[in-house]
Amino acid sequence: MKIDTKAVLLVGGKGTRLRSVVSSGPKPLAAVGDKSFLELLIRQLRHQGIHHIVFCTGYLAEQIEERFGDGRAWNINIAYSREQLPLGTGGALKLARAHLDGAREFILMNGDSFLEIDLKSFLAFHRERGGFASMAVVPVENAERYGTVRVGNDHRVVGFEEKNGRVAPGVINAGVYVFSPAIFDQIPDGVASLERDVFPHVLDKGVYAFERKTMFIDIGTPEDYARAQVLCEQLDRAALR
Repeated sequence: MKIDTKAVLLVGGKGTRLRSVVSSGPKPLAAVGDKSFLELLIRQLRHQGIHHIVFCTGYLAEQIEERFGDGRAWNINIAYSREQLPLGTGGALKLARAHLDGAREFILMNGDSFLEIDLKSFLAFHRERGGFASMAVVPVENAERYGTVRVGNDHRVVGFEEKNGRVAPGVINAGVYVFSPAIFDQIPDGVASLERDVFPHVLDKGVYAFERKTMFIDIGTPEDYARAQVLCEQLDRAALR
């Protein structure tokens, strides 16, 4: 069953922290088992009925474009929005705006993290609340390397706390979002971070947290990339649930 919603994947970062183990390509093309991490995300989206994907590329963009082309090999349609200079998560999203004209809402995913999630339920959650944005969040036992999300009544996001290096449990942003198109008017021109320059300033417009207690991993550090290799079969199964 197709879902009439586009997904945007942020795949333009340099992956500096992962350079010691993935030195020759962009981070989303890092192998997990016998497939690239980005293919894992594509398979998850396709399995859940999303067939129109926009890649926000930047660093070594040509490698991603050569690998996936127009998406027909995966029975999907891929469009590309390539930044010439690093624009940050917000700037890269705003650059892709033309690919999302007329959309009621759209899904955004980080290209270096995986969350087991039912996207149809996530879209329904967003529509029921009628908010500006919805973000998937997960509780973790150790939020040391993440900022945390404070959630109030009715799943509403009420604030954020920067990472502080303390070993403690917390609820973190899992890097999967549903946005209403109005978000574009809140993203500054040029270089901009969704996390720092957008979310803290739109909480009064309605940002909601969709909490999941399911498999989550990002491959931003050598340690977590190594963990992804150990979990690759579980990740494959989770992508098709």
